[in-house]
Amino acid sequence: MVRFTAALAAVLALTSPVAPAVAAPVGISITGHTADRYPEGIAWDPTRQAFLIGSIATGRISVVGRDGVPHPFGVAPGISTFGLHVDAPRNRVLVTYGDIGSGERSSEATSYKQSGIAVYNLRTGRLLQRVDLNTARLNPAGGKHGANDFAIDAVGNSYVTDPAGDAIYKIDPTGHASVLVRDARLRSDSIGVNGIVWDPAGFLLTVRYDTGVLLKITPRGHFSEVAVGKRLVGGDGLAITRDRRLIAVTNKLGAPGTEELTVLSSTDGYRTARVRSAQPWPVAAPTTAAITPSGVYVLSGSVDVLLSGGSTDRFTIRRANAVPNNG
Repeated sequence: MVRFTAALAAVLALTSPVAPAVAAPVGISITGHTADRYPEGIAWDPTRQAFLIGSIATGRISVVGRDGVPHPFGVAPGISTFGLHVDAPRNRVLVTYGDIGSGERSSEATSYKQSGIAVYNLRTGRLLQRVDLNTARLNPAGGKHGANDFAIDAVGNSYVTDPAGDAIYKIDPTGHASVLVRDARLRSDSIGVNGIVWDPAGFLLTVRYDTGVLLKITPRGHFSEVAVGKRLVGGDGLAITRDRRLIAVTNKLGAPGTEELTVLSSTDGYRTARVRSAQPWPVAAPTTAAITPSGVYVLSGSVDVLLSGGSTDRFTIRRANAVPNNG
């Protein structure tokens, strides 16, 4: 079932590889069903005027328009798919893949051992490159690993979080991967650094899922805690608007967090930040947000059902209230 206003009756033609990048309203809420199940990551594709979603169950990527019907985008990059970003200026889609033991093809050989980024041609969906992040060069000590989310800077470098590990990786536009920062303070017994964004002022912001601490990271890998009036416990996805307001999605999937969307801002380069608003989320298990010309949209992919041992193919993409549409 799909809920949208009468003004949105014209459904997007997803068969066209590239649509005009016009600011068309999406609607308040899209409820869809996908055989791939349990999307955790979402991105806005301005060329199609549609969303891209991943899948924990199959790892495949789908295009979702206003009708809520998923259409295949590209081959599965791995066991499960997490963070997605559309890099329209470079005609790329980048996706993190890994295995947290919940995919259809999960096994002892891949669980918390598969970790990387896949790069696709935005127009065609053709897989261009896979970058393995769980190598002896990058992780000589071994242990559990799994890429989750990433940010892209102005020149195309990607910065990847690994909530199961103790490092944040940097991948340059050619696909060369290196360790940006490795520190025992990033390691967690449960889920560590998760969502991450690039601030156009020239630094990264990331959140620890377990403790709710917000961190600022320089391009040289130095990090410090941002002083915030609240802990973002259960901090999953992050997004940043053009006026540098930080959007944080929190949940209680693996920590005693609150299901809400919090908007923060800073006047001192994110040495400190203050909470502008905190909106309780009406759909269970929100994971991350996408900024569109129509506002901020939050994905709830029924990951709570997956973790509780149930089964569903339902997902919801819902617009946030009172968040500036300046993304």
